[in-house]
Amino acid sequence: MTPRGSPAATAAGIRRRRTTTSSPSSYTDSNSNSNMLRFYTDDAPGLKISPTVVLVLSVCFIGFVTALHVFGKLYRRSTAFEG
Repeated sequence: MTPRGSPAATAAGIRRRRTTTSSPSSYTDSNSNSNMLRFYTDDAPGLKISPTVVLVLSVCFIGFVTALHVFGKLYRRSTAFEG
């Protein structure tokens, strides 16, 4: 097998893929930023919730699950002493 840059590889028809920008990382960064900003526009479909509301609801859910665990442990401990 011949290396890619060799004259034999060029003669065999192996070509490098040309990019449209000078650096591939700048292309991917700008593309991902425009995709992320699309979620925060008024044209985006779905429920409109701010990131602060999502954070508060997540913390409340974690607190509720933790409280259920604590109450479950206390309930199991109190029923063990009775019977």
